[in-house]
Amino acid sequence: MRKAQVERVTRETQISLGLNIDGEGKHRITTGLPFLDHLLSALSKHSRSDLTLKARGDLEVDPHHLVEDVGICLGDALREALSDKSGIVRYGSATVPMDDALVLCALDLSGRPYLSYGLSLKARRVEKFATELVEEFFRALVASGGITLHLNQLAGRNAHHVTEAAFKAFARALDQAAQKDPRVKGVPSTKGRLE
Repeated sequence: MRKAQVERVTRETQISLGLNIDGEGKHRITTGLPFLDHLLSALSKHSRSDLTLKARGDLEVDPHHLVEDVGICLGDALREALSDKSGIVRYGSATVPMDDALVLCALDLSGRPYLSYGLSLKARRVEKFATELVEEFFRALVASGGITLHLNQLAGRNAHHVTEAAFKAFARALDQAAQKDPRVKGVPSTKGRLE
């Protein structure tokens, strides 16, 4: 099984994250930000990756540090669990509807971090969660995970629906890209390595 355990302790956050890519979508998540817990639970469920996460941060200052560091830890865990990426599909894409929202995600587990962020979230907050943190989460995740990610909103007005559709689309694309393909011998790259 492709698993990773990541710990991150700074003056701003304390995070313990466990990931099993070949899981069933089981999750146990506590961040102190209920909407983030909800989004990460959806990511786990729809990527079929088991995810355990216990995170504490200086929420009295701003949730930014915690959200960014969770993204860093998830990216680190993905990179570690995928190891040299032998035999994986590598590319994944998904278009996910959620009521009025429609979000397209395409990604490449290339080892090269790049984020094209095309969500237009009109509301500044969903519950107590600042919507600008969605971009910060994905930016941190792709930087630490070495993922090329294109995330585009095709429709939607409701910020909750658009954000949740984005996390689910990312999850489905990730599941597709991380799958083992018996036809792939070694690393799926003409370079012979993905990093």
